[in-house]
Amino acid sequence: DPDPIRIRTRGVRSLMLRSVSRSVARIAPSSGTYRTLALKSGQWVRNKDDLHTETKLVHAGVDPDPITGAILTPVYQSTTYVQESVDEYLAKGYSYSRTNNPTVTVLENKIAELEGGYGAACFSTGMAATIAVITSTMQAGDHCVITNCSYGGTNRACRTLFTDMGMEFDFIDFTELANIEAHLKPNTKLIFSESPANPTLTLTDLSAVSALAKSRGLLHACDSTFATPILQRPVDHGVDLVIQSTTKYYDGHNMTVGGAVVAASPELHERVKHMQNVHGNIMSPQNAFYTLQTAKTLALRVRQQCENAQAIAEFLERHPKVDVVRYPGLASFPQKELADRQHMNGLHGGMLWFEVKGGTAAGRALMDSIQRPWSLCENLGALESICTCPAVMTHANMLAEDRLKVGITDGFVRLSVGIEHKEDLIASLKASLDALPDELADEEAPRAAAA
Repeated sequence: DPDPIRIRTRGVRSLMLRSVSRSVARIAPSSGTYRTLALKSGQWVRNKDDLHTETKLVHAGVDPDPITGAILTPVYQSTTYVQESVDEYLAKGYSYSRTNNPTVTVLENKIAELEGGYGAACFSTGMAATIAVITSTMQAGDHCVITNCSYGGTNRACRTLFTDMGMEFDFIDFTELANIEAHLKPNTKLIFSESPANPTLTLTDLSAVSALAKSRGLLHACDSTFATPILQRPVDHGVDLVIQSTTKYYDGHNMTVGGAVVAASPELHERVKHMQNVHGNIMSPQNAFYTLQTAKTLALRVRQQCENAQAIAEFLERHPKVDVVRYPGLASFPQKELADRQHMNGLHGGMLWFEVKGGTAAGRALMDSIQRPWSLCENLGALESICTCPAVMTHANMLAEDRLKVGITDGFVRLSVGIEHKEDLIASLKASLDALPDELADEEAPRAAAA
């Protein structure tokens, strides 16, 4: 055998492998002689940066195992890693799995490449990722301008945990740039957007907000969970930190919980990784392995979900018992121009919401009667179609008056559209809508204006 050679791979400083003699492809012509081709098995047909998104979803960050040739990244279910000497501590890149784990590193590299960032850090939950963004960018006395419509857990963390630590937050409407600028203060450090917003689907002009942030020396963080990199890549719009709840579309199978923070620069990436280590909330290697597999079909799933959501939104808009429906793909969507400009590939996501005539009582009656293939539960982005009551489930921790201000009434129906056949999904919605009485008195809280 040839002598061992030292090779370098991203995430591992060095690894001793036995070299494999260069294999050549030979073709046997009729003359019996052989000629050598320049092509070699295992090499990429083109530069990896030039590969299409669908190919990157399968292969980005992943190489066959150098020892066995296994096509899937192994689950490194190990707490610690043996060092060859004190002087060579961390020579292979790993010491303790709270700080870094080889399986998690591969997923982090994949997500960073898909999102167009410098680096990514994967966390145990989406909320852990959000907490890392705040703690990486703010301290006591600092101020953040944040959207008034976001995931309920984000609102709660900022309103309770971080305010108790001496940070300030202004929860405002992000649909107008001038409104954001008007709320900036001398101690502002962060602008925190969510686009599309959960659950109202309001959009933020990411390029405009990023330009504003840079002009003031501020950071712009965006939760892009609803969009995924199939619809938008916030880093391309100047965003500094991107949050993904991998629980949602990256997983897409209701199997795991997890989160990721994608940083646009090395300095921000180091700050986030530091907080990941300090908080001890790195993603587990088993969940990283699952997400590496489910991410491969992200584009296929999202396209089908978008097609289904468009058909369902159009159906709901025509139904006489539906009062309002919002989906960025509808011509009636208030921010349709921004949706078409900011979202890629003519896709607008698998999320939509609506309210039925009769208000809260009618909305809850519909949710209580929804039949399969819809499931009444939390979560979103999965293969299975999900119907959610945000006021009771995902956004119950918001103050009731704050929910109403952004249009989240007690009868607000949020739909996460899966990949089932659209006709089956529509048939179930039609059955529940048709079964509602013509008039249902709303004895609950007053309806808010539609967002």
